[in-house]
Amino acid sequence: MSEQEHFEEEEFNTQFNGQTVVRIAKQGLAHWPLMFGYLVCIAALAVLESYFTYLSKLIIDDGILAGDREALWRIIAQYTALMVAQAGLVFGFITCAARLGERVQYDLRKKMFARLQELSLSYFNQTPVGWLMSRLTSDVGRVGELVSWGFLDTVWGILSIVTSLAFMLYINWQMGAIVALIIPALVVVAALFKRRILVEYRQVRKMNSKVTGAYNEGITGVRVIKSLRREEENLDEFGNLTGQMYKAAFRAAWLSALFLPTVQLISAVAVGSIIWYGGWQFQTGSMTIGGIQAFISYITFMLFPVQEMARVYAEMQQAIASGERIFSLIDAVPEIQDRPSAVEPETIRGDIVFEDVDFAYEDDKPVLEKFNLHIRQGETIALVGPTGAGKSTLVNLVCRFFEPRAGRILFNGTDYRDLTLHGIHSRIGMVLQTPHLFSGTIRENLRYGRLDATDAEIEAAAQMAGAHDFILELENGYESEVGEGGVLLSVGQKQLLSLARAVLSNPEIFVMDEATSSVDTLAEALIQQAMEKLMQGRTSFVIAHRLSTIKQADRILVIENGGVSEMGTHGELLRKRGHYYNLYTKQFRDEHSAELEASMHEALVTA
Repeated sequence: MSEQEHFEEEEFNTQFNGQTVVRIAKQGLAHWPLMFGYLVCIAALAVLESYFTYLSKLIIDDGILAGDREALWRIIAQYTALMVAQAGLVFGFITCAARLGERVQYDLRKKMFARLQELSLSYFNQTPVGWLMSRLTSDVGRVGELVSWGFLDTVWGILSIVTSLAFMLYINWQMGAIVALIIPALVVVAALFKRRILVEYRQVRKMNSKVTGAYNEGITGVRVIKSLRREEENLDEFGNLTGQMYKAAFRAAWLSALFLPTVQLISAVAVGSIIWYGGWQFQTGSMTIGGIQAFISYITFMLFPVQEMARVYAEMQQAIASGERIFSLIDAVPEIQDRPSAVEPETIRGDIVFEDVDFAYEDDKPVLEKFNLHIRQGETIALVGPTGAGKSTLVNLVCRFFEPRAGRILFNGTDYRDLTLHGIHSRIGMVLQTPHLFSGTIRENLRYGRLDATDAEIEAAAQMAGAHDFILELENGYESEVGEGGVLLSVGQKQLLSLARAVLSNPEIFVMDEATSSVDTLAEALIQQAMEKLMQGRTSFVIAHRLSTIKQADRILVIENGGVSEMGTHGELLRKRGHYYNLYTKQFRDEHSAELEASMHEALVTA
């Protein structure tokens, strides 16, 4: 079962969300000079375009029909000058709108990424990567387009209708009043369509998140998919997701398509009414040929902005659905936050004490209950036990990736919730079972441990971690690219770099989470040597799969069912002949049995 099936996205209200629209608008208002500039340009353009139609009336009535060549040339010259002004205004509003849209997208991505840095580890455990990627990419793009081109088209459409109506009332107020009666009908049509369109576009955005997540899983898990021959099953699951998205998108497109011809039909009724009533007024002498032509042009001209506003309205529904999801991420509250009275610690060196700690990832599944443990400063603690027993949970609690639901964890006698998260995290070094490297060079990845480190300090850390020799063997040394996720390096090399990065950060508490479980014997020996150097004088936690790597630990804790079933040094636990003894002797037999089989195979091949 994929992560998409476990994650349920928040359901949003099906009503038009005015609060979201206001928040989206505020993103544009943050760059008010750009918004003001394009509003001025748009307002001037709306007046100009309406005045052009009025000039066409004057050309017909005062120039052509009146036979006044001088008046005709004067109007044409005015028309030409205004066309040049229009070109300048078009350049101005396109420039402002484009810059505004990009600035809004930049701001939203920055806010979301900043919030992702603040959110607790539990948020990422519960939220698929595809959902987050969809927020940062397609959803931000839709909101940016709405703020720039969507609001621009809306303002232009409203001003065009108002200025056109004003000129029509100036030419003939009776005919202008007829056209004015059409506008409420268009508003009613928009109100009838908006609810259904919004519902469908919300469903489209929700399915888009799931499709993006399925893409992500299909790409990152391609080796597992192929090894298990899951291609057909994955294709069926993906086809089901895309099918649901297609149906929702089709329903939304169908409603949007129905919206536009409805608007055109109402506009056609208006044109027919004007032709009939204008012809009657021409016969009575109350209306000119140029005036009738101007009215038809105005109505046709009004039809385009109404159609554009209908299109923008459909896009607005998509942008609102996207905006709701963007703001749900921005508004997400970190589960773990600094207390108002939290202080930046000068150090976190000292004893670490668990006092009656209770913890659970889910309410009905406790992991630790009334857990107590006293760890002395500088002590190396090894944690062993079956999967799911609570080893990683203990380390995550020490690192304050999670916090106890009850009880306390003390650093040197102080509840660590009275210390800042930054103060704790900046003094803890971690090397994980699956090391992660960032795209870039080896030097850049090592400097990630301490951004102000000099090249000499970086190389010294690499030497201490046993990575310096293999780095120099690479073609470009410390400037060698590691590839995405470190794909250009072996697992052992990545682990040595991860260790060097931890060395460079000079941590006060050091954590090794099964760091040698996926490497060969040679790399394990190098990592073990570096670990011993790094752990000297530091409080250290080692989660071990290979028990041979923790013989020198000050204390070994056997964790079972969220508690400590055995505790002592390697020798003490072997003499007890308990669970640790059984684990160690079984692993010892398995390892030597494998070595014996390999030797026999080599002998047979040689013979």
